[in-house]
Amino acid sequence: MRPAAAGTRPSGPTREELPMVRHAAVRAAGSAAGMALTALALVSCDSGSDGAEGTRADRSGPPVVAPGRPGEANKTLSPREAAKARPENEPNTADVAYVRNMIHHHRQALAMTDLAADRARARGVRSIADRIAHTQGPEVGAMRAWLKRHGQPQEAEGGHDHTAMPGMATPEQLAALRKARGAAFDKLFLKLMITHHEGAVTMATDVSTKGNDVTVEEMASDVIATQSAEIGRMRRL
Repeated sequence: MRPAAAGTRPSGPTREELPMVRHAAVRAAGSAAGMALTALALVSCDSGSDGAEGTRADRSGPPVVAPGRPGEANKTLSPREAAKARPENEPNTADVAYVRNMIHHHRQALAMTDLAADRARARGVRSIADRIAHTQGPEVGAMRAWLKRHGQPQEAEGGHDHTAMPGMATPEQLAALRKARGAAFDKLFLKLMITHHEGAVTMATDVSTKGNDVTVEEMASDVIATQSAEIGRMRRL
């Protein structure tokens, strides 16, 4: 090894400086390790504030917007809250009873609309009768299919007094409607059908709070929206 020229400082640390260099290196390494531990501690505190498992679940995806029931505002839920709030979607007795009863309720409305073709005088009455028939006919098919899909019989055991359902016309009222013609038919038809629709809205509103099946809730919401609009239209005739 060549000796350093006079007046020239060696490129590396001198023997006397080595302990100081080692101390500085150790201190720097310790400082870096301390900073890393501090960062980890901060992350740990942040993730552990609500429990590690809960935080991982909360951050596993974006927030979920849960639609409210009719008349209620939507809610923003975390993924974990959305999982807990998810309905079982198993039909309960209220769902099954509603579907069975509404099938019969619709059938009476369809029987009333059948009379309008050759008895109604006003074009508006014939038009609303056609509208009701084209809406409720397919709805009956959808409700029958729902019962079949869930293994439910079309009729309840022991039968049911369907005339006791909200808005149902009595046999005497139906007989009077069959005999009526012209303006008399129009007046009685509108009176009975408005009452009939109001009964359907009552039934649909009831199952919206007591039922559990999402499909039934959607069908009930359609009944409320459609028949409420038709009530307004019939009152203007």
